[in-house]
Amino acid sequence: MTDHEQAVEAEFETVREIGSEAPTLIEGLPGHGLVASIAVDQIREQLDLTHHGNIVSDEFPNVITFKDGLVRDPVRVYAGQDPPVMTLQSDLALPESSFEALGECVLEDLSAEFDRAIFLAGAQAEEEAAIGNVAGVATTEALRDELKEADVPIAENPGVVGGVTGALMQSCFHEEVPAVVLIVRSHPFLPDPTAARSVIENALEPLVDFDIDTTALKEQADEIQGQMRQIAQQYEQMTQEQEPQETKPTGMFQ
Repeated sequence: MTDHEQAVEAEFETVREIGSEAPTLIEGLPGHGLVASIAVDQIREQLDLTHHGNIVSDEFPNVITFKDGLVRDPVRVYAGQDPPVMTLQSDLALPESSFEALGECVLEDLSAEFDRAIFLAGAQAEEEAAIGNVAGVATTEALRDELKEADVPIAENPGVVGGVTGALMQSCFHEEVPAVVLIVRSHPFLPDPTAARSVIENALEPLVDFDIDTTALKEQADEIQGQMRQIAQQYEQMTQEQEPQETKPTGMFQ
């Protein structure tokens, strides 16, 4: 094995064994709008999934993350039995150099444990009305039929899925691991709980057959929208104050 091959290795370290048979793997790695991260974190909390293990690699950023005063590995896997679900999550965006190692680890160390994989890809919405629209792409005709049966729209037009999600989907496709990617239209700049809520309610719930309370995501969306309106108002006021005096409209308070 060459030094380069050694450098891109990743390994799954088990924390707790799970008794679930053939769960569905749902990917929740950071991407556009943080849609996957927000949605899968909500699923993990709602289903009270167990910390199954960590994925470690020299290609991951050399940092630790922490929560509730305790250190943890950034890339983690959670799992539960009722319903049988496994999630792949990360506290930080992963560098492109790690995609190959991560894909190999998921296929070699985890694929025997899950029945199929569902990947989530945020994509920029062209207009506000399109936020939350979901389209599905599958690696097999059987899975495409499953999408149709769940009333998930099929992505009819040609397209490309990049980033870590595209890399993992490509690995599954070439290794014949059944997989679906759900492309979710989201806000072009901000974390988007509205899009995360939509993909849970309109795609993941019918596909995985679970029930997730998305009230918290609606509240987050309302809070973010309120913050953005406040920022817009402050920006408009600041812009008006910075305009030359002669360009300001005249009025009773001049």
